[in-house]
Amino acid sequence: PSFEEDVININVGGLRRRLSSSALSKFPDTRLGRLLSCDSEESILQLCDDYDVSAREFYFDRNPGFFLYVLHFYQTGKLHVMEELCVFSFCQEIEYWGINEFFLDSCCSYRYHERKLESWHHNWDEESEVSSVDTSPDEISDINHDLLRYSTLRCGNLRKRLWLTMENPGYSIPSKLFSFVSISVVLVSIATMCIHSMPEYQQVDENGHVLDEPILHKLEYFCISWFTFEVSSRLLLSPNPRKFFKHPLNLIDIVSVLPFYFTLMVDLTMGSDSELGNLGKVVQVFRLMRIFRVLKLARHSTGLRSLGATLKHSYREVGILLLYLAVGVSVFSGVAYTAEKEEDVGFDTIPACWWWGTVSMTTVGYGDVVPVTVAGKLAASGCILGGILVVALPITIIFNKFSHFYRKQKALEAAVRNSGKK
Repeated sequence: PSFEEDVININVGGLRRRLSSSALSKFPDTRLGRLLSCDSEESILQLCDDYDVSAREFYFDRNPGFFLYVLHFYQTGKLHVMEELCVFSFCQEIEYWGINEFFLDSCCSYRYHERKLESWHHNWDEESEVSSVDTSPDEISDINHDLLRYSTLRCGNLRKRLWLTMENPGYSIPSKLFSFVSISVVLVSIATMCIHSMPEYQQVDENGHVLDEPILHKLEYFCISWFTFEVSSRLLLSPNPRKFFKHPLNLIDIVSVLPFYFTLMVDLTMGSDSELGNLGKVVQVFRLMRIFRVLKLARHSTGLRSLGATLKHSYREVGILLLYLAVGVSVFSGVAYTAEKEEDVGFDTIPACWWWGTVSMTTVGYGDVVPVTVAGKLAASGCILGGILVVALPITIIFNKFSHFYRKQKALEAAVRNSGKK
Protein backbone atom coordinates (compact mmCIF):
# COMPACT_ATOMS: atom_id res chain seq x y z
CA PRO A 1 0.00 0.00 0.00
CA SER A 2 0.98 3.59 -0.52
CA PHE A 3 1.18 5.82 2.53
CA GLU A 4 1.52 9.04 0.58
CA GLU A 5 -1.61 10.21 2.35
CA ASP A 6 -0.54 11.06 5.86
CA VAL A 7 -3.37 9.19 7.63
CA ILE A 8 -4.19 5.49 8.09
CA ASN A 9 -7.24 3.98 9.76
CA ILE A 10 -6.93 1.51 12.63
CA ASN A 11 -9.84 -0.70 13.76
CA VAL A 12 -9.26 -2.52 17.07
CA GLY A 13 -12.21 -4.64 18.18
CA GLY A 14 -14.67 -2.18 16.58
CA LEU A 15 -12.92 0.93 17.90
CA ARG A 16 -11.89 3.07 14.89
CA ARG A 17 -9.15 5.68 15.10
CA ARG A 18 -7.10 7.65 12.55
CA LEU A 19 -3.35 7.87 13.03
CA SER A 20 -0.79 9.89 11.09
CA SER A 21 2.14 8.06 9.57
CA SER A 22 4.48 10.69 11.02
CA ALA A 23 3.41 9.70 14.57
CA LEU A 24 3.92 6.04 13.79
CA SER A 25 7.32 6.61 12.19
CA LYS A 26 8.66 7.91 15.51
CA PHE A 27 8.42 4.33 16.85
CA PRO A 28 9.41 2.10 13.90
CA ASP A 29 9.94 -0.97 16.09
CA THR A 30 6.32 -1.11 17.27
CA ARG A 31 3.65 -3.14 15.47
CA LEU A 32 1.92 -0.12 13.95
CA GLY A 33 5.24 1.50 13.08
CA ARG A 34 6.28 -1.62 11.17
CA LEU A 35 3.12 -1.29 9.01
CA LEU A 36 4.76 1.67 7.25
CA SER A 37 7.52 -0.55 5.88
CA CYS A 38 5.22 -3.31 4.56
CA ASP A 39 5.41 -3.83 0.79
CA SER A 40 3.28 -6.95 0.28
CA GLU A 41 0.03 -8.54 1.40
CA GLU A 42 1.86 -11.28 3.30
CA SER A 43 3.88 -8.81 5.36
CA ILE A 44 0.73 -6.84 6.24
CA LEU A 45 -1.15 -9.96 7.39
CA GLN A 46 1.78 -10.87 9.60
CA LEU A 47 1.12 -7.67 11.58
CA CYS A 48 -2.68 -7.38 11.53
CA ASP A 49 -5.64 -9.75 11.34
CA ASP A 50 -7.18 -8.20 8.19
CA TYR A 51 -7.11 -5.01 6.11
CA ASP A 52 -9.17 -3.08 3.55
CA VAL A 53 -7.12 -1.53 0.76
CA SER A 54 -9.80 0.84 -0.47
CA ALA A 55 -10.59 2.20 2.97
CA ARG A 56 -6.94 2.07 4.06
CA GLU A 57 -8.14 0.36 7.26
CA PHE A 58 -6.29 -2.28 9.29
CA TYR A 59 -8.15 -4.61 11.64
CA PHE A 60 -6.81 -5.95 14.95
CA ASP A 61 -8.72 -8.43 17.11
CA ARG A 62 -7.47 -7.07 20.44
CA ASN A 63 -8.77 -5.30 23.54
CA PRO A 64 -10.26 -1.96 22.36
CA GLY A 65 -10.03 -0.46 25.85
CA PHE A 66 -6.29 -0.98 26.00
CA PHE A 67 -5.84 0.51 22.51
CA LEU A 68 -6.70 3.94 23.95
CA TYR A 69 -3.52 3.66 26.02
CA VAL A 70 -1.64 2.72 22.85
CA LEU A 71 -3.00 5.86 21.11
CA HIS A 72 -1.86 7.95 24.05
CA PHE A 73 1.61 6.39 23.75
CA TYR A 74 1.90 7.39 20.05
CA GLN A 75 0.72 10.90 20.84
CA THR A 76 2.92 11.58 23.87
CA GLY A 77 5.64 8.92 23.84
CA LYS A 78 4.66 7.81 27.37
CA LEU A 79 2.83 4.64 28.36
CA HIS A 80 0.49 4.41 31.33
CA VAL A 81 -0.75 1.35 33.20
CA MET A 82 -4.31 0.17 32.63
CA GLU A 83 -5.62 -0.57 36.12
CA GLU A 84 -8.43 -2.82 34.87
CA LEU A 85 -5.95 -5.39 33.54
CA CYS A 86 -3.86 -7.70 35.65
CA VAL A 87 -0.17 -7.07 35.38
CA PHE A 88 0.51 -10.16 33.23
CA SER A 89 -2.28 -9.32 30.78
CA PHE A 90 -0.85 -5.82 30.56
CA CYS A 91 2.56 -7.33 29.74
CA GLN A 92 1.02 -9.47 27.01
CA GLU A 93 -0.76 -6.48 25.47
CA ILE A 94 2.29 -4.22 25.32
CA GLU A 95 4.33 -7.14 23.99
CA TYR A 96 1.78 -7.64 21.20
CA TRP A 97 1.89 -3.96 20.20
CA GLY A 98 5.70 -4.01 20.36
CA ILE A 99 5.93 -1.38 23.09
CA ASN A 100 8.74 -1.79 25.59
CA GLU A 101 7.96 -1.37 29.29
CA PHE A 102 10.81 1.16 29.48
CA PHE A 103 8.35 3.66 27.95
CA LEU A 104 6.26 3.56 31.14
CA ASP A 105 5.79 7.00 32.61
CA SER A 106 7.39 7.68 35.99
CA CYS A 107 3.96 7.92 37.64
CA CYS A 108 3.17 4.30 36.70
CA SER A 109 6.58 2.64 36.49
CA TYR A 110 7.11 1.99 40.22
CA ARG A 111 3.54 0.75 40.75
CA TYR A 112 3.77 -1.53 37.71
CA HIS A 113 7.00 -3.21 38.79
CA GLU A 114 5.75 -3.56 42.35
CA ARG A 115 2.55 -5.29 41.19
CA LYS A 116 4.57 -7.53 38.87
CA LEU A 117 6.89 -8.57 41.70
CA GLU A 118 3.98 -9.23 44.08
CA SER A 119 2.18 -11.32 41.46
CA TRP A 120 5.31 -13.33 40.78
CA HIS A 121 5.79 -14.11 44.48
CA HIS A 122 2.10 -14.98 44.83
CA ASN A 123 2.22 -17.39 41.90
CA TRP A 124 5.43 -18.96 43.20
CA ASP A 125 3.80 -19.55 46.60
CA GLU A 126 0.75 -21.13 44.95
CA GLU A 127 2.90 -23.40 42.79
CA SER A 128 4.98 -24.39 45.80
CA GLU A 129 1.82 -25.10 47.76
CA VAL A 130 0.33 -27.19 44.97
CA SER A 131 3.54 -29.13 44.43
CA SER A 132 3.70 -29.92 48.13
CA VAL A 133 0.06 -30.88 48.57
CA ASP A 134 -0.69 -32.69 45.34
CA THR A 135 1.08 -35.95 44.78
CA SER A 136 2.90 -36.23 41.50
CA PRO A 137 1.29 -38.30 38.73
CA ASP A 138 4.34 -40.56 38.69
CA GLU A 139 3.88 -41.52 42.34
CA ILE A 140 0.19 -42.29 41.91
CA SER A 141 0.94 -44.14 38.69
CA ASP A 142 3.50 -46.31 40.51
CA ILE A 143 0.95 -47.10 43.21
CA ASN A 144 -1.70 -48.06 40.68
CA HIS A 145 0.84 -50.11 38.72
CA ASP A 146 1.77 -52.05 41.86
CA LEU A 147 -1.87 -52.64 42.74
CA LEU A 148 -2.56 -53.97 39.22
CA ARG A 149 0.01 -56.70 39.83
CA TYR A 150 -2.41 -58.35 42.25
CA SER A 151 -4.83 -59.09 39.41
CA THR A 152 -2.35 -61.65 38.04
CA LEU A 153 -1.59 -63.27 41.41
CA ARG A 154 -3.39 -66.06 43.19
CA CYS A 155 -5.88 -64.68 45.76
CA GLY A 156 -4.89 -61.26 44.45
CA ASN A 157 -7.82 -59.33 45.88
CA LEU A 158 -7.28 -60.74 49.39
CA ARG A 159 -3.54 -60.11 49.24
CA LYS A 160 -4.11 -56.56 48.08
CA ARG A 161 -6.43 -55.82 50.99
CA LEU A 162 -4.04 -57.37 53.48
CA TRP A 163 -1.12 -55.43 52.05
CA LEU A 164 -3.01 -52.12 52.20
CA THR A 165 -4.09 -52.95 55.75
CA MET A 166 -0.49 -53.42 56.85
CA GLU A 167 0.95 -50.62 54.71
CA ASN A 168 -1.49 -47.75 55.23
CA PRO A 169 -2.67 -47.06 58.81
CA GLY A 170 -5.69 -45.05 57.63
CA TYR A 171 -6.96 -47.55 55.07
CA SER A 172 -9.58 -49.18 57.30
CA ILE A 173 -10.46 -49.96 60.91
CA PRO A 174 -8.42 -53.22 60.90
CA SER A 175 -5.42 -51.28 59.57
CA LYS A 176 -5.76 -48.81 62.44
CA LEU A 177 -5.90 -51.68 64.93
CA PHE A 178 -2.86 -53.31 63.33
CA SER A 179 -0.99 -50.01 63.50
CA PHE A 180 -1.92 -49.61 67.18
CA VAL A 181 -0.68 -53.11 68.02
CA SER A 182 2.56 -52.56 66.10
CA ILE A 183 3.25 -49.27 67.87
CA SER A 184 2.49 -50.87 71.24
CA VAL A 185 4.94 -53.72 70.58
CA VAL A 186 7.66 -51.26 69.58
CA LEU A 187 7.14 -49.26 72.77
CA VAL A 188 7.15 -52.45 74.87
CA SER A 189 10.40 -53.55 73.24
CA ILE A 190 12.08 -50.21 73.95
CA ALA A 191 10.79 -50.20 77.53
CA THR A 192 12.04 -53.76 78.05
CA MET A 193 15.53 -52.87 76.88
CA CYS A 194 15.62 -49.77 79.09
CA ILE A 195 14.41 -51.67 82.18
CA HIS A 196 16.96 -54.43 81.56
CA SER A 197 19.77 -51.87 81.81
CA MET A 198 18.74 -50.94 85.37
CA PRO A 199 20.81 -52.76 88.09
CA GLU A 200 17.80 -53.67 90.23
CA TYR A 201 16.33 -55.70 87.37
CA GLN A 202 19.53 -57.58 86.55
CA GLN A 203 20.39 -61.04 87.86
CA VAL A 204 23.95 -62.34 88.20
CA ASP A 205 24.94 -66.01 88.23
CA GLU A 206 27.73 -67.59 90.29
CA ASN A 207 30.29 -66.76 87.58
CA GLY A 208 29.42 -63.07 87.61
CA HIS A 209 27.62 -63.07 84.25
CA VAL A 210 24.52 -60.92 83.88
CA LEU A 211 21.35 -62.91 83.23
CA ASP A 212 18.12 -61.70 81.68
CA GLU A 213 15.18 -61.28 84.01
CA PRO A 214 12.66 -64.04 83.07
CA ILE A 215 9.68 -61.78 82.42
CA LEU A 216 11.74 -59.32 80.39
CA HIS A 217 13.27 -62.23 78.50
CA LYS A 218 9.82 -63.51 77.53
CA LEU A 219 8.70 -60.05 76.49
CA GLU A 220 11.76 -59.75 74.27
CA TYR A 221 10.93 -63.05 72.56
CA PHE A 222 7.34 -61.94 72.05
CA CYS A 223 8.41 -58.62 70.51
CA ILE A 224 10.93 -60.22 68.17
CA SER A 225 8.32 -62.77 67.12
CA TRP A 226 5.92 -59.97 66.24
CA PHE A 227 8.60 -58.06 64.31
CA THR A 228 9.54 -61.19 62.39
CA PHE A 229 5.89 -61.89 61.57
CA GLU A 230 5.40 -58.30 60.44
CA VAL A 231 8.38 -58.08 58.11
CA SER A 232 7.76 -61.57 56.72
CA SER A 233 4.11 -60.78 56.01
CA ARG A 234 4.99 -57.56 54.27
CA LEU A 235 7.52 -59.37 52.11
CA LEU A 236 5.06 -62.13 51.17
CA LEU A 237 2.22 -59.71 50.45
CA SER A 238 4.31 -57.12 48.64
CA PRO A 239 3.32 -56.67 44.97
CA ASN A 240 6.94 -55.96 44.03
CA PRO A 241 9.53 -57.84 46.15
CA ARG A 242 12.43 -56.10 44.40
CA LYS A 243 11.07 -52.70 45.34
CA PHE A 244 10.39 -53.99 48.86
CA PHE A 245 14.11 -54.19 49.67
CA LYS A 246 14.71 -50.67 48.34
CA HIS A 247 12.21 -48.99 50.65
CA PRO A 248 13.88 -47.36 53.70
CA LEU A 249 11.10 -48.37 56.10
CA ASN A 250 11.38 -52.01 55.08
CA LEU A 251 15.14 -51.89 55.60
CA ILE A 252 14.51 -50.53 59.10
CA ASP A 253 12.18 -53.48 59.79
CA ILE A 254 14.84 -55.93 58.64
CA VAL A 255 17.60 -54.28 60.68
CA SER A 256 15.38 -54.31 63.78
CA VAL A 257 15.28 -58.14 63.84
CA LEU A 258 18.75 -59.04 62.54
CA PRO A 259 20.67 -58.26 65.78
CA PHE A 260 18.54 -60.71 67.76
CA TYR A 261 19.11 -63.60 65.35
CA PHE A 262 22.80 -62.80 65.06
CA THR A 263 23.32 -62.89 68.82
CA LEU A 264 21.13 -65.99 69.08
CA MET A 265 23.25 -67.74 66.46
CA VAL A 266 26.45 -66.80 68.30
CA ASP A 267 25.05 -68.03 71.62
CA LEU A 268 23.99 -71.36 70.11
CA THR A 269 27.24 -72.00 68.25
CA MET A 270 29.85 -70.49 70.59
CA GLY A 271 28.05 -70.55 73.91
CA SER A 272 26.68 -67.64 75.84
CA ASP A 273 29.55 -67.63 78.35
CA SER A 274 32.42 -67.94 75.89
CA GLU A 275 35.14 -65.31 75.89
CA LEU A 276 35.52 -64.36 72.24
CA GLY A 277 37.29 -61.04 72.57
CA ASN A 278 36.36 -58.82 69.64
CA LEU A 279 33.48 -61.08 68.61
CA GLY A 280 31.95 -60.63 72.06
CA LYS A 281 32.14 -56.86 71.63
CA VAL A 282 30.47 -57.16 68.25
CA VAL A 283 27.66 -59.16 69.85
CA GLN A 284 27.22 -56.46 72.47
CA VAL A 285 27.04 -53.82 69.74
CA PHE A 286 24.37 -55.83 67.92
CA ARG A 287 22.38 -56.12 71.12
CA LEU A 288 22.54 -52.36 71.58
CA MET A 289 21.29 -51.93 68.00
CA ARG A 290 17.89 -52.95 69.28
CA ILE A 291 17.42 -49.31 70.19
CA PHE A 292 16.94 -48.61 66.47
CA ARG A 293 13.58 -50.33 66.71
CA VAL A 294 12.19 -46.97 67.67
CA LEU A 295 12.62 -46.02 63.99
CA LYS A 296 9.86 -48.51 63.21
CA LEU A 297 7.46 -45.87 64.51
CA ALA A 298 8.13 -43.96 61.28
CA ARG A 299 5.96 -46.48 59.42
CA HIS A 300 2.96 -45.39 61.45
CA SER A 301 3.86 -41.72 61.85
CA THR A 302 3.46 -39.23 59.02
CA GLY A 303 5.52 -36.71 60.96
CA LEU A 304 8.56 -38.99 61.25
CA ARG A 305 8.42 -39.90 57.55
CA SER A 306 8.17 -36.20 56.69
CA LEU A 307 11.15 -35.49 58.94
CA GLY A 308 13.20 -38.13 57.11
CA ALA A 309 12.23 -36.68 53.71
CA THR A 310 13.06 -33.17 54.96
CA LEU A 311 16.54 -34.19 56.09
CA LYS A 312 17.07 -36.03 52.81
CA HIS A 313 16.17 -32.98 50.71
CA SER A 314 17.80 -30.44 53.07
CA TYR A 315 21.31 -31.84 52.97
CA ARG A 316 22.63 -28.55 51.57
CA GLU A 317 21.16 -26.52 54.43
CA VAL A 318 22.28 -29.09 57.02
CA GLY A 319 25.74 -29.17 55.44
CA ILE A 320 25.98 -25.38 55.59
CA LEU A 321 24.87 -25.47 59.24
CA LEU A 322 27.55 -28.05 60.12
CA LEU A 323 30.15 -26.04 58.19
CA TYR A 324 29.29 -22.87 60.10
CA LEU A 325 29.40 -24.74 63.40
CA ALA A 326 32.77 -26.32 62.53
CA VAL A 327 34.27 -22.95 61.61
CA GLY A 328 32.87 -21.30 64.74
CA VAL A 329 34.06 -24.10 67.01
CA SER A 330 37.55 -23.97 65.50
CA VAL A 331 37.86 -20.19 65.77
CA PHE A 332 36.47 -19.75 69.28
CA SER A 333 38.29 -22.82 70.59
CA GLY A 334 41.59 -21.29 69.47
CA VAL A 335 40.70 -17.97 71.08
CA ALA A 336 39.67 -19.65 74.32
CA TYR A 337 42.85 -21.72 74.40
CA THR A 338 44.97 -18.59 73.96
CA ALA A 339 43.14 -16.79 76.77
CA GLU A 340 42.85 -19.70 79.23
CA LYS A 341 45.90 -21.90 78.65
CA GLU A 342 47.66 -20.51 81.75
CA GLU A 343 44.66 -21.33 83.93
CA ASP A 344 43.99 -24.85 85.18
CA VAL A 345 40.32 -24.94 84.10
CA GLY A 346 40.33 -27.56 81.35
CA PHE A 347 41.53 -25.49 78.38
CA ASP A 348 44.88 -27.27 78.22
CA THR A 349 44.87 -28.02 74.47
CA ILE A 350 42.93 -26.84 71.45
CA PRO A 351 41.30 -30.28 70.92
CA ALA A 352 40.20 -30.14 74.57
CA CYS A 353 38.60 -26.77 73.83
CA TRP A 354 36.57 -28.25 70.98
CA TRP A 355 34.14 -29.82 73.45
CA TRP A 356 33.58 -26.47 75.13
CA GLY A 357 33.21 -24.76 71.72
CA THR A 358 30.69 -27.34 70.49
CA VAL A 359 28.60 -27.11 73.66
CA SER A 360 28.65 -23.29 73.54
CA MET A 361 27.97 -22.92 69.80
CA THR A 362 24.95 -25.21 70.01
CA THR A 363 23.68 -23.22 73.03
CA VAL A 364 23.61 -26.33 75.26
CA GLY A 365 25.91 -24.94 77.94
CA TYR A 366 26.72 -27.81 80.32
CA GLY A 367 29.00 -25.60 82.39
CA ASP A 368 31.54 -28.39 83.01
CA VAL A 369 34.29 -26.24 81.47
CA VAL A 370 34.07 -22.46 81.84
CA PRO A 371 36.53 -19.62 81.21
CA VAL A 372 37.71 -17.51 84.16
CA THR A 373 39.64 -14.68 82.49
CA VAL A 374 38.07 -11.57 80.99
CA ALA A 375 39.34 -12.40 77.50
CA GLY A 376 38.03 -15.95 77.82
CA LYS A 377 34.60 -14.71 78.89
CA LEU A 378 34.47 -12.29 75.95
CA ALA A 379 35.36 -15.16 73.61
CA ALA A 380 32.65 -17.28 75.23
CA SER A 381 30.10 -14.49 74.75
CA GLY A 382 30.98 -14.23 71.07
CA CYS A 383 30.78 -18.01 70.73
CA ILE A 384 27.31 -18.13 72.29
CA LEU A 385 25.92 -15.22 70.24
CA GLY A 386 27.46 -16.62 67.05
CA GLY A 387 25.93 -20.01 67.80
CA ILE A 388 22.45 -18.51 68.15
CA LEU A 389 22.75 -16.76 64.78
CA VAL A 390 24.29 -19.76 63.00
CA VAL A 391 21.69 -22.23 64.27
CA ALA A 392 18.78 -19.90 63.48
CA LEU A 393 19.79 -19.21 59.85
CA PRO A 394 18.63 -22.44 58.10
CA ILE A 395 15.75 -23.25 60.46
CA THR A 396 13.12 -21.40 58.42
CA ILE A 397 14.08 -23.17 55.19
CA ILE A 398 14.08 -26.59 56.85
CA PHE A 399 10.71 -25.91 58.54
CA ASN A 400 9.09 -24.84 55.26
CA LYS A 401 10.33 -28.02 53.58
CA PHE A 402 9.02 -30.10 56.46
CA SER A 403 5.54 -28.58 56.19
CA HIS A 404 5.53 -29.20 52.42
CA PHE A 405 6.62 -32.84 52.76
CA TYR A 406 4.09 -33.38 55.56
CA ARG A 407 1.18 -32.23 53.39
CA LYS A 408 2.52 -34.21 50.45
CA GLN A 409 2.78 -37.35 52.58
CA LYS A 410 -0.82 -36.93 53.78
CA ALA A 411 -1.99 -36.51 50.18
CA LEU A 412 -0.05 -39.62 49.12
CA GLU A 413 -1.68 -41.66 51.89
CA ALA A 414 -5.07 -40.45 50.69
CA ALA A 415 -4.16 -41.47 47.13
CA VAL A 416 -3.21 -44.97 48.33
CA ARG A 417 -6.53 -45.33 50.17
CA ASN A 418 -8.52 -44.13 47.17
CA SER A 419 -6.61 -46.41 44.81
CA GLY A 420 -7.21 -49.39 47.09
CA LYS A 421 -10.94 -48.70 47.35
CA LYS A 422 -11.28 -48.28 43.59
